[in-house]
Amino acid sequence: MDKLLIQGGNRLAGEIVISGAKNAALPILCAGLLTSDQLELRNVPNLHDVSTMLKLLSQIGLKSVKEGHSVILQGDAITSLEAPYEMVKTMRASILVLGPMLARFGEARVSLPGGCAIGSRPVDQHIRGLQAMGAEINIESGYIHAKAKRLKGAHIVTDMITVTGTENLLMAATLADGETVLDNAAREPEVTDLAQLLVAMGARIEGIGTDRLVIQGVDKLHGASHSVIADRIETGTFLCAVAATGGDVLLKNTRSHTLDVALDKLREAGVILTSGDDWIRVQMAARPKAVSFRTTEYPGFPTDMQAQFMAMNLIADGTSHVTETIFENRFMHVQEMSRLGASIDIQGNTAMVKGVDKLFGAPVMATDLRASASLVIAGLVAQGETLIERIYHLDRGYDQMERKLSAVGAKIERVK
Repeated sequence: MDKLLIQGGNRLAGEIVISGAKNAALPILCAGLLTSDQLELRNVPNLHDVSTMLKLLSQIGLKSVKEGHSVILQGDAITSLEAPYEMVKTMRASILVLGPMLARFGEARVSLPGGCAIGSRPVDQHIRGLQAMGAEINIESGYIHAKAKRLKGAHIVTDMITVTGTENLLMAATLADGETVLDNAAREPEVTDLAQLLVAMGARIEGIGTDRLVIQGVDKLHGASHSVIADRIETGTFLCAVAATGGDVLLKNTRSHTLDVALDKLREAGVILTSGDDWIRVQMAARPKAVSFRTTEYPGFPTDMQAQFMAMNLIADGTSHVTETIFENRFMHVQEMSRLGASIDIQGNTAMVKGVDKLFGAPVMATDLRASASLVIAGLVAQGETLIERIYHLDRGYDQMERKLSAVGAKIERVK
């Protein structure tokens, strides 16, 4: 099993090209199930989760050809309406085949999902929404079995803001009979990216980017060409890495407007940021100042950036309060950070981080995707050698992170 070996203490300088967004690519790949025509996708990241999704879609019968960062999908010969447990257990995003299959073919059988152990993340909002659209749904032997001759438009208000729930119901509504209104919809840029692809495929959607989506169902969708947006979480991760280690790095193929809250917090920490249409330059010459924050739904502070900011706070000047409101198990990296010499006290859903002068390298273990990234940042700062185990979590969401960091001066390598 691969591990990452890091020799800490090096400033970062140079350029990093940001990959396409994992959380946009996965639902967009599932949109290929909505049409028999060809979808041409660009800027698709080379990630373990993307490979898993393409494998699942292939089992269903969606043909795909991947070359570099381009994928061509063709859905004219779907052979199965089932997403088996073996595929779904490794990646929660597999639930996103449910809405498209049900809407286009009138039936879907999808295993209840697995994925990172950061919280329960129930799928009841997906199920209730599809039931409101006329689907008959049974949970049997660990599978969601859904049927509907044709889904009907409905007014759906979710009990909580759910990104995958919004995406599933949005895709289903594009082929439903009549008007569907999704209230309390997620506003994440990845949801907007999916909606813009669906419009390019012939869907009729109003309110894109707001918490109220209005969809007029159409009889069929057609092919389209689309480029996946840049990964804002990868962008934020590298920004935190430079903030913690010091340096001067230009991030290319990314945009600043999807990260406004995180960028404000970095400026509060003393980071110098400049940006253009598709680049952000990050400069840091001093010890960061401690910054407190509270995670919440977009456009608030993203839960997917909590661990990386905590890594920066480990060596910051002062004490910070980090409050996690989205996932109940998202402090699993704290125990590993403590092995590096961090000073963290957890009380309920708030971690109090007292900045220390130095961290010291040690063997640590990644527990989930973003925790992995935070341990890489901590390892880059720590004196001596840090060995990170279980980095298969990292490969789910970061496209060759160690190569990108090596290119800007980090001493980091993948070892067996």
